[in-house]
Amino acid sequence: MSVENVKAYFDQYGISDRIREFEESSATVELAAGLLSCSPGEIAKTLAFRLNEGCVLIVAAGDAKVDNSKFKAVFGSKAVMVKPEEAEELVGHAVGGVCPFAVKEGVRVYLDQSLKRFETVYPAAGDSHSVIRLSIAELEKYSGAIGWIDVCKNWQ
Repeated sequence: MSVENVKAYFDQYGISDRIREFEESSATVELAAGLLSCSPGEIAKTLAFRLNEGCVLIVAAGDAKVDNSKFKAVFGSKAVMVKPEEAEELVGHAVGGVCPFAVKEGVRVYLDQSLKRFETVYPAAGDSHSVIRLSIAELEKYSGAIGWIDVCKNWQ
């Protein structure tokens, strides 16, 4: 899948024109924040983790780090990230473009509390050169998130 899949996903909501595509890479928090002239925290990074029953995505503020003990308390297992070479197969997007939109069936999405301090955030939009600006309410709606969790540290 790619930015085209995410555009098609957002077409159903009439907001695919809000996707911004860049010549330069937006694959990391720092690169995306630089392109958008925003704080790293406003970049909504999507992290993919393996669990026994499949893959979960956690969307967190760009300045937050996953806390292993909090992760284990929520999911009952150690935080093991999906390997870069497995991301597209398991999630539907390659590393640098992983986002909670137009993902493979069975992938569960959670939003981390670290995002709630912002009115708007910028998640990737399917590849390493695209983002979309969303309000927190829109992120919650369009990501299909199961709910809000608290698994991050170093952002307060």
